Amino acid sequence: MVSPSASPSPSASPSSSSSPSAPTVGFDLDMTLIDSRPGIRACYLALAERTGTFIDADLAVTRLGPPLVDELGNWFPADRVDAMADLYREMYPAYAVAATPALPGAREAIDAVRAAGGRALVVTAKYEPNAKLHLAHLGIEPDAVVGDLWAEQKAEALREHGASIYVGDHLGDIRGARAAGALSVTVATGPYDEAALRAAGADVVLADLTRFPEWLAEHRRDGHGGNSPATGYREAPRA
Repeated sequence: MVSPSASPSPSASPSSSSSPSAPTVGFDLDMTLIDSRPGIRACYLALAERTGTFIDADLAVTRLGPPLVDELGNWFPADRVDAMADLYREMYPAYAVAATPALPGAREAIDAVRAAGGRALVVTAKYEPNAKLHLAHLGIEPDAVVGDLWAEQKAEALREHGASIYVGDHLGDIRGARAAGALSVTVATGPYDEAALRAAGADVVLADLTRFPEWLAEHRRDGHGGNSPATGYREAPRA
């Protein structure tokens, strides 16, 4: 279920705060808006030291995207994974937040949505309180943040907020956009290159978020503003 803390207030709903042609755009967090590898690596190393369990942190940060418990299952017995996930999340603010920078173009991408009169939300598999800490630390202020959702689960939040576009770096983000009937815009700043993202069915492939404001402006000039479902709509990928 979508976190109540992320539900839009009546004054912030798409129908009341956005013009009919203004988009609502969802963004993934890890490796889309932020380069979370340094912070996550530091937290994994601290967890390994605290528990006396080997974790290949360098390997782990090459496969970010899926839920934390999936990765921890590679290093801990199944009956300890949930407890280790709780411990990791507890340790995370001290080790990961300050060490994590914004990716190039992250703030400008959010600003571009706002400049178009739209709403920007972050929908991520990351534990929601820690996602909010990252955004606050970096001064990135979306209209809503929804955490703890992965792949097709993200469609719940995207539909609830009326998002017509979802921007991510992972194949799971493409699946989430598809399930929501949203346009899948991808950036090749995560574990997949542009060719892999295209092959997985992304509608749009950008090198990184620095290309997003220009793409959004072109998208709107071509008459694709607003929050109507994008199912079946295909756009030529842009490198």
